[in-house]
Amino acid sequence: MDIDLARTFLEIVRCGSLAAAAQKLHVTQTAITARVQKLESQLSSTLFVRNRAGARLTTDGEAFVVYANQLVQTWDAARRNLPLPDGFRNVLHIGGEVSLCNPLMLSWAREIRQHIPAYALRTEIASGESLLKQLEMGVLDAALVYQPEYWPQLQVEQLLEEKLILVREPTRPEPYIYVDWGNAFRRQHDAALPDKARAALGFNLGPLALQYILQNGGAGYFRTRVVQAYLDSGALERVPKAPEFSYPTYLVYSRDRDSPVLQQAFELLRKVIKSDSDWSQRWDPLI
Repeated sequence: MDIDLARTFLEIVRCGSLAAAAQKLHVTQTAITARVQKLESQLSSTLFVRNRAGARLTTDGEAFVVYANQLVQTWDAARRNLPLPDGFRNVLHIGGEVSLCNPLMLSWAREIRQHIPAYALRTEIASGESLLKQLEMGVLDAALVYQPEYWPQLQVEQLLEEKLILVREPTRPEPYIYVDWGNAFRRQHDAALPDKARAALGFNLGPLALQYILQNGGAGYFRTRVVQAYLDSGALERVPKAPEFSYPTYLVYSRDRDSPVLQQAFELLRKVIKSDSDWSQRWDPLI
């Protein structure tokens, strides 16, 4: 199928009408109409109900949104990665959630480049939901996530058993800062700490919340490995008798994409986990 047909379909969905999509894509409305008719013919489905107010998705149209996004994203990934760089045999595509990028993803990427030099490397830092979708589409070979989903052919391996613990800056323990560690954490947190369910200050990114507390004071929940160096130095202290929450890290990949090289990359990852001791997420740029 012509990828432009999928792009046109998605643009109509975003804009709400064929006329607005034509203006956005810098083509005539006649061209947009022809593309929709061709797409509907190929799918043997009616995708839009068109009226004076615009274009409304049919039930088939709503179902096709998922497929259209997958088509466009997969095509864009192929265009980014092909042709292969000169001298490289293939490409490894790995992903990880944002709060895992330093040091875990950073160290893993270093090890892959050192020990699998014949393969180019592409890394993707995104939300767990986005990473799992890319795995399902075949855009990623493997990803590190906190809350995996399960479907046929998906291999799920727990790499780390961590806890989320409540820590505070000793001299400035207020305010309480809610750090968003996902829906499962939200449910457990609100049940255990109903008085803190409506915190006045919140972050959806752990490293940012941690830096805020270190600079300005406060308390919040963080992964044990990340805050251990700060606890050892006295920059932070644990809040006594505070509830703790399990927060493991998982390696997920499609068994359909498994290979000896991918298994070698996983062994390098396990080596990194055993050897890396400082997970404090500090960045020390060379100036």
